[in-house]
Amino acid sequence: MTENEKLFYTFDEMSLSEGLLRGIYAHGYERPSAIQQRAIVPAITGRDVIAQAQSGTGKTCAFTVATLQQIDFDTERPECQALVLSPTKELAEQTLKVFNSLGSYLGPNGPNGHPIGVNAYLCVGGKNGGRSVKDNLDALRKGIHVMIGTPGRVYDLLNRRAIDPMKIKTLVIDEADAMLDRGFKEQLYYILSSGLPADMQICLFSATLSDETLEITNKFMKKNPIEILIKKSDVVLDGIKQLYINVDKEEDKLSTLEDIFELLSISQCILYCNSKAKVEWLKKQLQEKDFPVEMIHGDMPGEEREEIMSRFRANAFKLLIATDLLARGIDVQGVSLVINYDLPTNRENYIHRIGRTGRYGRKGVALNLITQNDSKYRTDIESYYQTKMVEMKSPNELKA
Repeated sequence: MTENEKLFYTFDEMSLSEGLLRGIYAHGYERPSAIQQRAIVPAITGRDVIAQAQSGTGKTCAFTVATLQQIDFDTERPECQALVLSPTKELAEQTLKVFNSLGSYLGPNGPNGHPIGVNAYLCVGGKNGGRSVKDNLDALRKGIHVMIGTPGRVYDLLNRRAIDPMKIKTLVIDEADAMLDRGFKEQLYYILSSGLPADMQICLFSATLSDETLEITNKFMKKNPIEILIKKSDVVLDGIKQLYINVDKEEDKLSTLEDIFELLSISQCILYCNSKAKVEWLKKQLQEKDFPVEMIHGDMPGEEREEIMSRFRANAFKLLIATDLLARGIDVQGVSLVINYDLPTNRENYIHRIGRTGRYGRKGVALNLITQNDSKYRTDIESYYQTKMVEMKSPNELKA
């Protein structure tokens, strides 16, 4: 941290509303994580926030709590007072669930005598499960408190003046580096320049902060931002055991994987490949060996991806093969093992991938299958994050 900020070790210390505290505890949170201890209270005061924290440490809860505490529920008609931008539809959907859960006891009582809760609305485009612009416009006319969406659709709705931009109090940019990687810079800059209030709060959260990401903060943040930054050497999760197996050639990876699964009982595991074609090939190979496996990648329809994720969370199958679509922000409670069938060529994706295990302080294991061609990527990852992968000697080491 760049300044001596007070840490808040319990949610009760944060002067949160009774309804918000009730939502936090009902959601299952007991104590604030390190990022929540530092970020929530400064954000509630309206300060701009630049926060970097690794995957699985509670960034979504941090900005959700801070945003909900500032929502005015006393207006005659719900007014959109916050925008939350996510790089993917999947992450936006997960963020919506957190808002709805934590905000379920807020607002005035409805006809049944219970609080009406926050009215958070998902605005995402695309053919795969996205809502139409007409659906979005109809919902926004009825009134919402929070708009959560991907930059392209939010850009379009702001351009159509579907909401009053002057009512926006807070803009949250989640995983800003991923947005820039996905080519959203133009839409992001438009949103930040689209007539939003000059005194609007901006909160930028990310697992990694590139120079291009920090350019956003320098250009648009004006409210004495608090910086909550961690060193690269602290990015790797303490609760994750990082292992590797050397394999002679690419063809040996499959037999190595089969040996592991035959020798050890795995609870739930995500396997990462670098291409959709490899994901499909690996699923077919494992299915032929009768392993309980499914796959997920960006070319699949949104409804199918959602159905698979729902079944995986319900423990309907043990093995999920994925591309980097699933590397950021997806929380599956039962995952204790992540296997990089392909070591990522982008070192930052390594952190996002292995962050799917060991979520929020739990123990987890990451296993990397490494050929001679992969060695340069392993060396780059270890050097960049000042970490060390340990060679696996026994399958029993895969137990968290």
